[in-house]
Amino acid sequence: MNPILELKDIHEPEAIGWWPPAIGWWLLAIAIPLLVVLLVWLYKRLTRKTAIKTAGKLLAQIKQDASRDNHQKLSDLSMLIRRVAISMSPREKAAGLTGRQWLAFLDTSVKGMPFSEGIGQLLVDATYRNTQPTELEISQLITLCEDWLKAQTKS
Repeated sequence: MNPILELKDIHEPEAIGWWPPAIGWWLLAIAIPLLVVLLVWLYKRLTRKTAIKTAGKLLAQIKQDASRDNHQKLSDLSMLIRRVAISMSPREKAAGLTGRQWLAFLDTSVKGMPFSEGIGQLLVDATYRNTQPTELEISQLITLCEDWLKAQTKS
């Protein structure tokens, strides 16, 4: 006797949907933005350290170069400080500043107001003086610029 078996058709499983994603996609969605943020932060940190290190070397050259007169040293210090300030802060914030506003901007990084009310005024006033700055004034200004550079590494 051959009983006829009634067989049902094969049922295929439902297609896999795209939602919710597997755990690997969730991990990628979190890891990629974190990696991008980390790389940007690292790039800024490295370029900042390089700029400050280079500025420190240039400041030491200005300090030790006996062939430059005081007016040339003052001019070089002014250019160096401005270049560092522009590379450290947003260009719109530092590049257009002149006179007392420039000195006030420099004062934000150090204690007190040595640029606005102290020896730092030479950066603005020296070009209008009839006499060259003295060795003592240049020495004090170089020390102030060194302190300002050290303050940039902390911020």
